[in-house]
Amino acid sequence: MSQPTVVPSAPDILSPEFVADPYPFHRVLRDHHPATYHEATQSWLISRYADVAHAFRDPAFSSRNYDWQLEPIHGRTILQMEGKEHATHRSLLNPFFRGKGLEAFLPVITQNAAQLIGSTVERAAGDLIDGIAGRGRADLVADFTTWFPINVMVDMLGLPKSDHERFHRWYHSIMAHLNNLAGDPAITAQADQTREELRDYMLPIIRERRGGDGEDLLSRLCRAEVDGEQMTDEEIKAFVSLLLVAGGETTDKAIASMVRNLLDNPDQMAEVRADRSLVDAVIAETLRFTGPVHMIMRQTEAEVRIEDTTLPAGATCILMLAAANRDERHFANPDVFDIHRPDLDVAKAFSGAANHVQFILGRHFCVGSLLAREEMTVALNLVLDRLPNLRYQPGFTPQEAGLYTRSVPSLLVEFDIPAA
Repeated sequence: MSQPTVVPSAPDILSPEFVADPYPFHRVLRDHHPATYHEATQSWLISRYADVAHAFRDPAFSSRNYDWQLEPIHGRTILQMEGKEHATHRSLLNPFFRGKGLEAFLPVITQNAAQLIGSTVERAAGDLIDGIAGRGRADLVADFTTWFPINVMVDMLGLPKSDHERFHRWYHSIMAHLNNLAGDPAITAQADQTREELRDYMLPIIRERRGGDGEDLLSRLCRAEVDGEQMTDEEIKAFVSLLLVAGGETTDKAIASMVRNLLDNPDQMAEVRADRSLVDAVIAETLRFTGPVHMIMRQTEAEVRIEDTTLPAGATCILMLAAANRDERHFANPDVFDIHRPDLDVAKAFSGAANHVQFILGRHFCVGSLLAREEMTVALNLVLDRLPNLRYQPGFTPQEAGLYTRSVPSLLVEFDIPAA
């Protein structure tokens, strides 16, 4: 007599076990609980690729949750907007993150990356003098990835380089708030302080640049119009706050994961060193395999049916991006990093037609996707060019951390010092 199949219970996404290694639990969710209620966050978890992709395009799912999730820290941003208001603001922003508008900022991206990688090499050379025989060492997260995107954003906005550290501190505070699903009051208090500090800093600068003719991103945003409409001072301030996350934390984590993935797959790293046309494939597969954003919220505007489960109107939903991007119903061998993956459309990976969900799909597709691609491209090429024979330091094993966003908090590497 056959034994009845035992269905594992739905995992607790706040448990230490889940936070330590969410990927096996993602499979449990996809296979047995594709839409399940999570009591601690009072949210519905949606984990299969088809359901997540559908939710991004279905008007039954809105971003109304951002009113309480993001507005307290950022103010009102494009992410909270729908309909004509959203279309108008997206039209104002698109020129700066697409085509020639983005090309104008590429030298800033390259300069920041070269400067930081160069500093890493210089520090490694100093370590060599101190007795590390013929090899350089660095923590690529602490020395490079955590600073690079923030420096790019501050420079694009035309703000003083002396404020890099201030913005770095603010963006870590904002991300701690967004990751604070358990509701730690100390983190909330720090985020409240960050919101006030950023507002007091930005509003006088925005008002000053309203009448100027500068070519930095902030000045151009102040002058931009669509159908006679401009963004208000508060909207521009909110967008700058959002940029700290969308242009900082996520790119930081994506670059770290990208390098880690290649270190874990040296044959693929060797291929990319020899053939830089594969860089886009490395980036696209990193976004699928270890995308920096693991989950994102939506709210139902009407009843929604997923398999045999009905989600009520007004429900908060957590779309499990990382689980969807490793759904074996959509990708073959999804737990394998493969830059030659035939079922990932690299040509469309940075557009609204992507077949991964890291950049979201539909009307709220990430406006900064091409900027992220450029930063990741520049960073990877410089790492490959300037850090020869890159490998982990002996005894170091990378460990991911994070819930809402996730990557390796450190990446201890060594590399040969280039000959003078």
